[in-house]
Amino acid sequence: MKKRTNILSPNLKRELLTLAFLILANWFGIASGQSLTGIPDNTGTAKQWVVQNFTKGKIPPFSFVYNGKKSDEFISEWQFKAELLKPSEPNCEDFLFTYTDTQSGLCIKCIVTCFNDFPAVEWVLKFSNSSAKNSPIIEKGAVIDFSFAAAEKGNYTLHHNRGSDAQRNDFQPIDEKLKVGKSVYMTPAGGRSSDNTGFPFFNIEMPGQQGIIVAIGWTGKWYANVLQTDDKTVSLRSGMEKMQLSLNPAEEIRTPKISLLFWKGADRMVGHNQFRQFVLAHHSRKLKGKYAQYPLSGSFDYGDPEPCGEYNCLTEEFAVALVKRYQQFRVLPEVFWLDAGWYTGCGWDKAKGGWWQNVGNWTVDKERFPNGLKPVSDAVHATGSKFMVWFEPERVSPGSMIDREHPEWLIKLKDNENYLFDLGNKEALAWLTKLIGDLIQSEGIDNYRQDFNFDPMPYWESNDKPGRIGISEIRHIEGLYAFWDGLLTRFPNLLLDNCASGGRRLDLETTSRSAPLWRTDYQYGEPNGYQCHTYGLNFYLPIHGTAIYKTDNYTFRSGLGATAVMNWEVTGKASEPIPAIQKRIEDYKRLRTYFYSDYYPLTESRNNTGDNVWLAYQLNRPTQKDGIIVAFRRGGANSESIVVKLSGVESDATYELFFEDYGLRIPKKGREMMDGIELSIPQKPASLLVSYHKLMQGN
Repeated sequence: MKKRTNILSPNLKRELLTLAFLILANWFGIASGQSLTGIPDNTGTAKQWVVQNFTKGKIPPFSFVYNGKKSDEFISEWQFKAELLKPSEPNCEDFLFTYTDTQSGLCIKCIVTCFNDFPAVEWVLKFSNSSAKNSPIIEKGAVIDFSFAAAEKGNYTLHHNRGSDAQRNDFQPIDEKLKVGKSVYMTPAGGRSSDNTGFPFFNIEMPGQQGIIVAIGWTGKWYANVLQTDDKTVSLRSGMEKMQLSLNPAEEIRTPKISLLFWKGADRMVGHNQFRQFVLAHHSRKLKGKYAQYPLSGSFDYGDPEPCGEYNCLTEEFAVALVKRYQQFRVLPEVFWLDAGWYTGCGWDKAKGGWWQNVGNWTVDKERFPNGLKPVSDAVHATGSKFMVWFEPERVSPGSMIDREHPEWLIKLKDNENYLFDLGNKEALAWLTKLIGDLIQSEGIDNYRQDFNFDPMPYWESNDKPGRIGISEIRHIEGLYAFWDGLLTRFPNLLLDNCASGGRRLDLETTSRSAPLWRTDYQYGEPNGYQCHTYGLNFYLPIHGTAIYKTDNYTFRSGLGATAVMNWEVTGKASEPIPAIQKRIEDYKRLRTYFYSDYYPLTESRNNTGDNVWLAYQLNRPTQKDGIIVAFRRGGANSESIVVKLSGVESDATYELFFEDYGLRIPKKGREMMDGIELSIPQKPASLLVSYHKLMQGN
């Protein structure tokens, strides 16, 4: 008898099994009732959670009000369809769940992604009107409206952060004990996603050593409401804060994206570190199939005298000379960074206005760059470095090129000289994408820096019509993503730097396309604040950077990160010593890889902004069996030493700790490191760098 050959590939088998699983779930779905479940049993996949909650006849984990009625009163009766989609990327499975009201023609598409390499799931909703008339009002949309039950009774803690408003406590961690019946409401005040009052990443720690990392993908005014409903249950509602609109015939809109990563472990940092790796794997810019390593950048600006500002006085000849100067001293950055002020209208003559007053003039200033920026980029490329240029395309100044030629594309407020370029206008979006793309190509730009220096929410609100509240915000955010995606499609190796007065536009969607190379506009070069920003952002985002202004240990280490900007002058007597700069570049390239690994705070987050405290953290590389400890004793800290407990090491293994400032090497067992090691710094302010690695048996 001939042996049968298995002709089904492993991927096809998986897809068929998944589809069969969905079909069974749809046939035997629960008929009614609000979703209520705990952490998935299988921590390697979230598919179990998805099939349990997106099934025929069951209320899905999102909600809205339609024609005055709450969706949980009717959506289980709507037509339901489940489809398995082609995976959008490796190690994930994509599903489309469709809910259709056959009477009014409203259709809701829920695109869900399950990840096979992380216990994570995420989804986004699309509302569309298939009828020939305007839909009834859709409002109070919550992309997630769900109650999670813990495995046991106990305390819930919400771990979240401040946003940024250029303060020392930007991204300050907040640990908030939840109370039954008292909700915690978060939203960014002005419509930039991580501005001041809201940060769209947080961790709900539940009883039973488990929790959920939540991330929101919406570069506008999102909201999140966390409420402990009883001693075993917590509810989460999140979406776009202001939406009350009717859809026109054939019109479609999208919602924010929600992402959930389920974690289990004795330490909540298990969840944070899983999420950091999840961001690298699935929500970071990819080049050649791997997350991009963002660069060590260098500036052209060294504080030119009045009336110069930013890059107003930079010329082609001086820029090229600076590039050669860096090369001469062998201190080349990986990217040369040209910031604001290179465009038409900027210059030393204040009567013309500076960089701020001339946004919207996206042509190269021919007085200072008669041949465009190409000679500068050519000089940069000749050294082996790359070239990055600053733009602020969403802000337009009165009288600028865009204002003169296309005033119909601008949203204006009375008595406000900042105009908002309407990315929701498809003609305007296509024009801008081509304009900026053509400049990137013609000027030899490798990295694109986008800034955004004002609050958009008042503009969106003023542009909305009755019965269409929220549509301007939706269309603008959709346009922003289309603009960036258009550039990334045209230039597959392009890196995007996301700036909005620093890091005021950090969310899951922007993180997927970009990174903040300048994470805050806080007082330039103040090291204690920089330490705080690193400490807070590291809980969620592995890739972010700031400037390094000096070469001393304390300042240099305060600016360490996965990316950095070297603001060291190399043209005058105020310059840092060239050998010191060379050494710091070497040190940075050695240390930056640790910032892509696991993160552990070693000092508490409460009151870490003071000048009288220690701040310390650990970065551990599990695969390489090594890591670093970075510690700071600030000027007002009276204690010469602290004891810190390390994580991520093997208790029975032996490690060598290298106290790099003292040249001291000490072997220690992993359990000793976990129980506590002493860090001592006799001077203040001063820092300490300790590297460690596991010793092989016999060493």
